[in-house]
Amino acid sequence: MSILRRRSARGEPAGEQGDRILIVGLGNPGREHAGSRHNVGFEVGEEISRRWELPRAKRKFGGLLAEGRTRPGGPRVAVLLPQTYMNASGDSAGPARGSLRAPLDRVVVVHDEIDLPFGEVRSRLGGGLAGHNGLKSLRQGLGGAEFWRVRAGVGRPDSTDPEIVAAYVLGRFREPREQVEALVAAAAEETERLVEQIASAGDES
Repeated sequence: MSILRRRSARGEPAGEQGDRILIVGLGNPGREHAGSRHNVGFEVGEEISRRWELPRAKRKFGGLLAEGRTRPGGPRVAVLLPQTYMNASGDSAGPARGSLRAPLDRVVVVHDEIDLPFGEVRSRLGGGLAGHNGLKSLRQGLGGAEFWRVRAGVGRPDSTDPEIVAAYVLGRFREPREQVEALVAAAAEETERLVEQIASAGDES
């Protein structure tokens, strides 16, 4: 299920907007973080880049950036995987958004969500940050919180202790790999659907 609220772009003078949709997959760089719950945004970013057959990502804006179209004649997209570590994701996404001239409501962030059961995927425009350090950094780097989020549910531990919660999200998935792959696929499909919706809304305006 998706929670979708359409809003028009604000604060971007006519003629100064870019035509690309920026997708930001959140995670931490390095082999030691691969396969962790906190890195599901990276996995989804890689999956949609594969589905869209984007060129190999280039190092740009402190991240890995792949640009192209979702399909022949389809929406123009840029998939960014910040390599700044989660807590400084905005330092990468902010300059990327500025260069691409993307309005906030043409930015889609894919991230792990402990407040959703494992396997559930939801999307929404804006909303709270729920203590997610990556989202906090993005709000600062992007200049606001009114960007789209694709929230991939990873569940939460049976504790509210911040250290236990942090260890949980930084830890590797304990679920079978096929279930993790299904979560990544579901989040990728929601991202694809959302990109098409955003592009269609832009065409209508």
